[in-house]
Amino acid sequence: MVYNLALQYLQNIEESEEICQDVFISAHQHLAKFNQESSYSTWLYRITINKCLDHLKAKKRLKRFAFIQSIFIGESNHLAVEGTEFNHPGVQLEQKQELQQIFKALDLLNDQQKTAIILHKIEGLSQAQISEIMG
Repeated sequence: MVYNLALQYLQNIEESEEICQDVFISAHQHLAKFNQESSYSTWLYRITINKCLDHLKAKKRLKRFAFIQSIFIGESNHLAVEGTEFNHPGVQLEQKQELQQIFKALDLLNDQQKTAIILHKIEGLSQAQISEIMG
């Protein structure tokens, strides 16, 4: 559940695996603070979403930094920031381009809209569960 959600957000296998580790470490460290007003899965979804959003914000900052650096230092010395390549396990080759288009469209949405669509359409959660996860 955590890995799939991270993969939907990050569209990168290695980054999703790292986020999974971060989520479970964070959950373990904060288990005593879990107030049991919601289920453990809801709590893990929320942690995963927050970790993914933080990671995406950090990536955007890195891209902006690389762009600004290229302006002042010059093209030959700037950091190479590559776009993500989406290689979701089990996706058929003929479906890959369609999935890339879907995820590009998802990336255009704000964080709240993206979260709601991923949780409902991809994770298959009910509106009540989504409401609880998103507060």
